[in-house]
Formats: sequence, C-alpha cells, structure tokens
Amino acid sequence: MAVQQNKVSKSRRNNRRAHDALTAANPNECSNCGELKRPHHVCPSCGHYGDREVVAVANEVDLDEDAA
Repeated sequence: MAVQQNKVSKSRRNNRRAHDALTAANPNECSNCGELKRPHHVCPSCGHYGDREVVAVANEVDLDEDAA
C-alpha cells in the first residue's frame, strides 16, 4: 500500500492540478444558415453538413393546438 512520506502542501497539490481545467469549445459558423455549430458535426438548426442537407429538420409544432 502506498503511503506518502511527507505531507504535500496545498500549493504543490494545486500546481499539479493546474493543467486539469476544461477548455471551452470552439464553435464554427454553419455555411448554410450562419448559426454556430460544433466542428465536424451536422448543424442542429438546419440539418446541413458542409454543402448538403443530411438531416431533414421538421417545422416547429405548436403544442397548444396539439394538446387540445
């Protein structure tokens, strides 16, 4: 069983963890609609990947009419 020989101070512990922070995503602009999307992914707002439509996006549904 591993047992530390000397106490690791808070400063040394935190310096070791200095590179563990998460980095923010780098969204790209969709070439079709201009919305921000993840790189190398289908655009969630228009369904295009590159210059062709991959996923057909349904029109918005009004829930008040359907619920009645």
